Amino acid sequence: MLKKRDLQECHVLYELMAHPDVFPFVRQKAYSYEEFLFLTKQTIEAEERGELISRTILDEWGNAIGTITLFDVEDNAGFLGTWLGKPYHGQGYNKPAKDAFFHEVFYELGIDTIFMRIRKHNVRSIKAAEKLPYVTLANETRPSVYNQINAQGDVYNLYEISKDLYTLHTLREGGIHETIHQLKEA
Repeated sequence: MLKKRDLQECHVLYELMAHPDVFPFVRQKAYSYEEFLFLTKQTIEAEERGELISRTILDEWGNAIGTITLFDVEDNAGFLGTWLGKPYHGQGYNKPAKDAFFHEVFYELGIDTIFMRIRKHNVRSIKAAEKLPYVTLANETRPSVYNQINAQGDVYNLYEISKDLYTLHTLREGGIHETIHQLKEA
């Protein structure tokens, strides 16, 4: 489940983000609760200006467990940033959060391309990205974007999610689930 960002969940999210297994991989780093509150307020204002799209990830009981954001929105494209609190790693929240977010940004907000810039040493995020069948490695197919994110050195892999490939995947998934449902009825 996702919801628009607000200031009420800042304390919980700050505590989750500050964990040493999470903090190094968060794009918007806050070194205090007050700074996190300020960054969240800036995020809400930036979304109002159309610069980014950000949501709080919730567990099945409605507790805030992380965030998912499309940064640097320009020309119907942006860069994905997602983090989950350490207690929620490996619990199956990543894929449903991304599915809900992708559905919203592609079909409700008019985004055509989502880029993911992942540090080459961030094995957890690389594995999570490469598990998704609609993600393509774009280091060679998008050289200008790849060079831009690596201007300071060869640090990142670039991944791309196109609306078309995501749509094809969701249609296939729907078709598979429909076939399974029909087989169960037979």
